[in-house]
Amino acid sequence: MGIVILLLMLAGVGLILARKLPTAFALVLIGVAIAVVTGAPFKGKNSIIDTVLQEGSVMLAATMLAVLMGSWLGKLLEETGIAGTLVRKIVEFGGDRPTVVALGVLAVSALVGTVTGSAPAAMLAGIIGIPAMIAVGVPKVTAAGTILMGIAIGVPFELPSWQFFSTALDLPIDTVKSFMLKLFPFALVAGIAYVLIETRRKGVEHSWSLSSAAAPKAPSKRQRLGDAPWYSLFAPAIPLILALGFELAIIPSLLAGVLYALVTTTKPREMNKRMLRTVYAAFDVAAPPIVLFIAIGILLAAVKLPDSIAALEPLVKAITPHNPVVFVLVFTLLAPLCLYRGPLNIYGLGAGIAGVLIAAGIYPAVAVLGMTTSYNQVFGVADPTSTQTVWAAQYSGVSPQQVMIRTMPYVWCVCLGGMCVTAAQYL
Repeated sequence: MGIVILLLMLAGVGLILARKLPTAFALVLIGVAIAVVTGAPFKGKNSIIDTVLQEGSVMLAATMLAVLMGSWLGKLLEETGIAGTLVRKIVEFGGDRPTVVALGVLAVSALVGTVTGSAPAAMLAGIIGIPAMIAVGVPKVTAAGTILMGIAIGVPFELPSWQFFSTALDLPIDTVKSFMLKLFPFALVAGIAYVLIETRRKGVEHSWSLSSAAAPKAPSKRQRLGDAPWYSLFAPAIPLILALGFELAIIPSLLAGVLYALVTTTKPREMNKRMLRTVYAAFDVAAPPIVLFIAIGILLAAVKLPDSIAALEPLVKAITPHNPVVFVLVFTLLAPLCLYRGPLNIYGLGAGIAGVLIAAGIYPAVAVLGMTTSYNQVFGVADPTSTQTVWAAQYSGVSPQQVMIRTMPYVWCVCLGGMCVTAAQYL
């Protein structure tokens, strides 16, 4: 029976890679199929209807709300000009020094990445940052990769991600936070190394036009007058300060960031309209990940059924390494399997595999956390099918595959670092 479940998962990977079904639909189909083949009853305890579909669909409800709040703050950063102002100030400071400009955009991307991930974060930092980098001579591929590497630096502090891993892996927020703090230095060093090496590798390339956006001109007086107030620029850091420094819960921390961005940039008579406009826009941004989290919850509920665990446990135990050195080598080498929506992508079938590893007692939940967050660093930057990679590449005038080739060595090193910490401390 365990082999049948693995074959179902493999078939799901095929459907996703062949683009026969969207990822979310494929995950729901796999979840229901696993419940059926393991003999789960139609209704009642550990059933298809009540457990897999009903309980599974709302399993990640807290994550969905956190994503919505992060998207709301992201829309405010866009509409109020906070994100654009941050990038413009960095570009003005860097002048015509390509490496300095790129490092500055990397820093802004990291800050935005703590608020919201995926394409919205790339757009917030990249709409101004990418043309600015290319205009001062940063190669196009490097410009796209800088945005993505910056977001990856911020991801260990992205509060919706904390909530997702906490709920999906049934771990306390403090445990997730603790490992993310250990992963952060690897992402930071890799990001800085990427900029320093890649901006020098091919030298300065003056490309004064983009297929998707014209190179930026010097800011006009009107543009400068449109800058957000200096004190509003702290808005992206407010949730992080509250969650890390004051240990406030994730959703209230994000809400505080929303309110701070609103109050520091908006006249009182305009607040109601801006609040409604941006929260409605946030639903558009948050809808795709929310649908995906519903599907992931259904898949997790299916693989955690007692009969599913009983079927998979002996098979998984036989093929998973327990020696720390072998663990690091095997799972680091398998990192490319999280690309192209592969089986180790935590926002796909990787969630189901993580659930099996925990439910069957193969690895401690915190070790699975280390594994999945390390893979997430690779997926978030180098996956040619992820929305942020596609957007950054196309906006820079290059292909996602070019970005993957240039960024993969750096994020693979981040993955290796995460695996070493996991093996050393949790196995």
